Amino acid sequence: MPTLAFAMCGSFCTFEKALAQLALLRKDWDMLPVMSETAYTTDTRFGTAESFHERIENICGRKIIHTIAEAEPIGPKRLADAVLVAPCTGNTAAKIANAVTDTAVTMAVKSALRVSMPVVLSLATNDALGASCKNIGLLMNTKNIYFVPLGQDDPIKKPNSLVAHFDLIPETLANAVRGEQLQPVLR
Repeated sequence: MPTLAFAMCGSFCTFEKALAQLALLRKDWDMLPVMSETAYTTDTRFGTAESFHERIENICGRKIIHTIAEAEPIGPKRLADAVLVAPCTGNTAAKIANAVTDTAVTMAVKSALRVSMPVVLSLATNDALGASCKNIGLLMNTKNIYFVPLGQDDPIKKPNSLVAHFDLIPETLANAVRGEQLQPVLR
């Protein structure tokens, strides 16, 4: 069974959607959970950090990778066959686009890309059509980076916001492993 590094960043309002996909993907993938330090340590109105740790580790059957040092071997030691960042914040997308490696998630991505491993980004950001747009554009043109199709989640109240269609993660991953971007990207 292939292994998926399932990486989570701090778009806490989408954690439930991400965890639903984590449980679904567990049927076809061994899971290597990764969390940014912020996602790993922050209690929010959406739940406590500890409650998320427990749920993720129960689904995956493994401890969460949450430091840069723990994430670095993912690529060179081939600890995974693909990396999925779900949710991927605008902040993390900007860091990946600009080669900033300062979290476990950005290190997991860098580590994967250096060995040409597919990386799938499931964006959730309120400024995708604003300040983050240039970084998303850079990533769309980056080899081995694939996007879960996305759309505006509230065009009236949040006209710059885009959120991935989390239910398309399995199909996007299947395409990415074959080196193909699931189309259309904007839905």
